Amino acid sequence: MSEPPMREPTYLILAALVEAPQHGYALLEEVRRISDGRVNLRAGTLYAVLDRLRADGLAEVDREELVQSRLRRYYRLTALGARRLAEETARLRSNVDAATVRLRRAGLLTDGGAA
Repeated sequence: MSEPPMREPTYLILAALVEAPQHGYALLEEVRRISDGRVNLRAGTLYAVLDRLRADGLAEVDREELVQSRLRRYYRLTALGARRLAEETARLRSNVDAATVRLRRAGLLTDGGAA
């Protein structure tokens, strides 16, 4: 049985961790940037997702450091997390391709976007 589709915040957090480990605030900003401002996570949502990603083995703590007497925890993508992100990306791409073909056939989408 295949994995269930990822929710958008989960997908974007994993995507944000691809290039380098990041701490919470940086992840919030990176998700906002990746989504062109469409997704603005709250800290509580971010840390709940990170806890679940850690429990599922998709992300892990890279390191911790003290910054102005506050603990800053950095997270990184695991090999399993990278594989799940790649699988989800392929699933989404397949869905986009199928919808694009249908929209073009119906004359509702041109090469430049919507008709």
